[in-house]
Amino acid sequence: MYSEDDLLPISALQHLMFCERQCALIHIEQVWEENRFTAEGRIMHEKCHEEGHESRGNIRIERGLALRSFKLRLIGKADVVEFHKANNTWLPFPVEYKRGKPKLDDCDKVQLCAQAICLEEMLGVCIPKGAIFYGKTLHRLEVNFDETLRNETENLTIRLHEFIKQAITPQAEYDERCGRCSLLNLCMPRRTGQGSVKKYMESIGEE
Repeated sequence: MYSEDDLLPISALQHLMFCERQCALIHIEQVWEENRFTAEGRIMHEKCHEEGHESRGNIRIERGLALRSFKLRLIGKADVVEFHKANNTWLPFPVEYKRGKPKLDDCDKVQLCAQAICLEEMLGVCIPKGAIFYGKTLHRLEVNFDETLRNETENLTIRLHEFIKQAITPQAEYDERCGRCSLLNLCMPRRTGQGSVKKYMESIGEE
């Protein structure tokens, strides 16, 4: 059995898929900086969590629900979990809120699938699907938690734990992703070979 000290944030899965260096900076070196995009996303999540629970006919809505899975060794919080009543059973339907638009890769879907796996473990149910609401399109994208997505999620989770355990921050490599990253000024991707952010910031302080 694992303890809660062994659990990593669900959000780290998306960070790892987007950029290994970003993931290391946030979850190994513990550095963070906001930009307009992350601030907008944070505000959207905060508003969503603050609205509390409500009922709409055969749907109960819970916001900011704490999540945990010892199987995946993950912990986090769901933006929204809708409980749909069918045959006297309340089936969870997780909904993740994103400020942007659907992405070309599966990073958002993996994050949502991890939430579903947490709920399955916590509640002892099978969750076939959920949805992602995108702020730019004002549209819900329904996500089926099929075997392919579940395998991708579990494999990425294994990789995440191995990555964090190694505690090595990859060298920066500048590409088109860097302009969207809030850690651009801390990462300094155009200055390869600089070493860890902590060492660089310590060197500045010593001058």
